[in-house]
Amino acid sequence: MKKTTMILMGLALCASVLMAQDKPAATTAMPATTATAAAGDPVIITAGDITVKQSEFESALKTLPAEYQQYAMGTGKKQFAEDYLRMKMLAQMGYKAGLQNDPSVQQQLSLMKDNLVANAQLGKIDKGITLSDADLQKIYNDNKKDYEQVKARHILIAFKGSPAAPQGKPELTEDQAKAKAEELKKQIEGGAKFEDVAKKESDDTGSGSNGGELGAFGHGQMVPEFEKAAFEAKVGEVIGPIRTQYGFHVIKVDSHESTPFEGVKAAIEKREHQKRLQEQLDALKNDAKPTFNEAYFAPPAPPAAAPEAAAPSAKPAAKPADAPKKTEAKKNSKP
Repeated sequence: MKKTTMILMGLALCASVLMAQDKPAATTAMPATTATAAAGDPVIITAGDITVKQSEFESALKTLPAEYQQYAMGTGKKQFAEDYLRMKMLAQMGYKAGLQNDPSVQQQLSLMKDNLVANAQLGKIDKGITLSDADLQKIYNDNKKDYEQVKARHILIAFKGSPAAPQGKPELTEDQAKAKAEELKKQIEGGAKFEDVAKKESDDTGSGSNGGELGAFGHGQMVPEFEKAAFEAKVGEVIGPIRTQYGFHVIKVDSHESTPFEGVKAAIEKREHQKRLQEQLDALKNDAKPTFNEAYFAPPAPPAAAPEAAAPSAKPAAKPADAPKKTEAKKNSKP
């Protein structure tokens, strides 16, 4: 999901400096009550007639992106202070030269003001989104399937044309592969250990060498036929043969698991909060029914086609013989 944060570090930092410049300079004499208050907010930088209080400096620190704040509040604090002072001094010089009245500066000041107010409004909307435990529990219950997992083993018998067909072994027709898978299942039901048969017979050598172990997987991680069979099987049950694009599978389910609500509550809350925030921002835009100048925002014309290069004389590189083989039952994992 797109980030909705609109803080621009440079704009926010510059704005804090420029707004500070608008304040009248502090006098040397200080009333007793002010002096007492200043004890908790000391001046930490001075340069000529420029003074920077701790609260001002720390406010500027908070305008930095989160990934830089830790450094700037730790080992990089002095370096940030020097940069901040340099900007204050340059801003002071600019004010004396009247650059605050320059049209381009005025335009950017207006942009900074809009940006800061918009970000404050975004924060207000964000704080207004509340999710109760009951809300989160309902989301969990409505999507419980997403938190289910199965731990299983399998034995794969590939047929001719399968991406998993082993090299150096006789190719089997679909009928032959199915018959072999059925025979292996009978052996297991007759007392043979699933793990031993997998090590000896499985064409998925990756899991086969580990007794057919696939580990735990959730919905959407396996090819559909395999997933359906595994999630429907009882613990300890040996099922199959199940046909997929890779061949015929004999499957044994070791366990059915489900991540408890408390284990995913924080993740659900974060995801749902962001979803609701995005929905409000989308509604804000859609309700306004914006129009855009299609001529101005038209995509750029594609570049002219380059002259066709001569066909290379060399043959394409051969696939490395030692390329790792993926577990055939699994799809590419989802992000």
